[in-house]
Amino acid sequence: MADTVDEDRDHLHSMGYAQELHRGMSTFSNFAISFSIISILAGGMTSFWLGMVTSGPRVITLGWIIVGFFALLVGMAMGEICSAYPTAGGLYYWSAKLARKNAARWSWFTGYFNLIGQIGVIASVDYALSIFIGYFIRMFNDGFELTTWNIFGIYLAVLVVHGLLNTFRVELVKILGDISVWWHVVGVVIIAGVLFIAPSNKRGIGGAFDSAPPGMTGWAGGVMVTIYLFGLGLLLAQYTITGFDASAHVSEETVGARTEAPKAIVRSIYISAIAALVLNLAMIAALPKKGAVDAAGDDIYTKIAFGGGGDAFLVNAAPRLISEAVSSGVAKLLVFIAIVGQFFCGLASVTANSRMIYAFSRDGALPGSKFWHKINKKTRTPTNSVWLGVTLAALVGTLSLYQKGGFSTAFFALTGICVIGLYISYAIPIYLRLTNPDFVVGPWNLKGKHKLVGWTSLVWIGFISVLFIAPLFWPFWGPFGKTVFDAGTPDELTVFHQNNFNFTGPLILIAAIFVLGYWKLSGKKWFTGPKVQGTREELLAIERELDAVEHGKAI
Repeated sequence: MADTVDEDRDHLHSMGYAQELHRGMSTFSNFAISFSIISILAGGMTSFWLGMVTSGPRVITLGWIIVGFFALLVGMAMGEICSAYPTAGGLYYWSAKLARKNAARWSWFTGYFNLIGQIGVIASVDYALSIFIGYFIRMFNDGFELTTWNIFGIYLAVLVVHGLLNTFRVELVKILGDISVWWHVVGVVIIAGVLFIAPSNKRGIGGAFDSAPPGMTGWAGGVMVTIYLFGLGLLLAQYTITGFDASAHVSEETVGARTEAPKAIVRSIYISAIAALVLNLAMIAALPKKGAVDAAGDDIYTKIAFGGGGDAFLVNAAPRLISEAVSSGVAKLLVFIAIVGQFFCGLASVTANSRMIYAFSRDGALPGSKFWHKINKKTRTPTNSVWLGVTLAALVGTLSLYQKGGFSTAFFALTGICVIGLYISYAIPIYLRLTNPDFVVGPWNLKGKHKLVGWTSLVWIGFISVLFIAPLFWPFWGPFGKTVFDAGTPDELTVFHQNNFNFTGPLILIAAIFVLGYWKLSGKKWFTGPKVQGTREELLAIERELDAVEHGKAI
């Protein structure tokens, strides 16, 4: 192992960087970071409603197969580049090295979109987690109100806890990451097992290809609308299978990074897709039979999707399904399992984001880079970067306070921001690798199949980016007034409701204008791309100083 660590350090030196972060992650721990961020107990449950209201069980079932396949191609294309350049900077570093001209500009745009996407990941994961926590509290206390301010308060508390845990030594994050993998695996087995067996009035696995009740999103029409809604339903799986670039961002802390980081990227994708398919099939099987109604005569499927009684958060469709399917005590256990899995997901997201901020600042790309790049010499973690990411996520989370009619628009917008931001940053280095004939592959590579894999990946990224800015609900339709709250006249249903608007497109456009404007007005004058920290002797001196502080603490 010592020889491998030395080889990792020497390769890092060849890229111009000192071994400032502690290299103690195993292959499993690196995999655990990406697997935890993908988190089927997070995206697979918090976005379950998306499949329910678009095409129903059939898109939920087929989505994991379709999206899993294309996401795997994206991960393979990225893995080949990661094998050549295993650095915490990840994508923006790759773009700088692969660009044949304007390297700094390519690096700038890749880095900022990656940063935007990662902040979106933290915000969307922890926001959805906070809604689940709110629902969980309400399972014990009916008096607890699921208001936006209560959820936002929980959200801030969760962010602080994730920040604190990431402030300590990487060993703590490593241990929690390893636990996270087993929690997800065992958790999925428990939830799926219960939902397959326990419900008495269940739809059963035979309903895996059923369609959603008509009109749930307000869209009406023939084949084209059906295809459109099926495409939107794919976003359930696509939102979940993202963030796997985390394995690259912790590569400077991974032993044998040139082979183990790419392997972790690929494994995290296909294992997550398979496990998520099993989980969601169990949830489909636990859905009420077609046409089932409650005591008041309301359709149970619609009630699960849209809620009511003070809970109009679509994110809670999964716990509502669980509560409908099993007894109260069992439901509490299953929701708790999901909450812990989502907590691990948010923790890993903060970890990956802090390493990206650390590396981006190391190369001087962020305002106040010297401060954000500082390493806590005692823990050898980028503490300042951790709290910058947490603070930015808290600011983005204020979007959740903008709502009407009890349904927050925040989650759908945050998922769009994180996926589009991240996948744009994935697409740029993949494209540059395809157009650079001088690229030298690392020990993990695609054996000459990079063009087929790479170009297919780019087409898929373009496709899903369009879907994430497309309107989910018919803009002049207000189902929430009628279906959920039973408040309002038929005339009011034709009035535009702000909660039906997809803010993802405008927010991404604003972000793009900021990134471009910052580059034009300032960045191009001083940002030159990844920097060399010094000569080999200077890099060794940096490492000796850090080792001395760490050794002194151990004594």
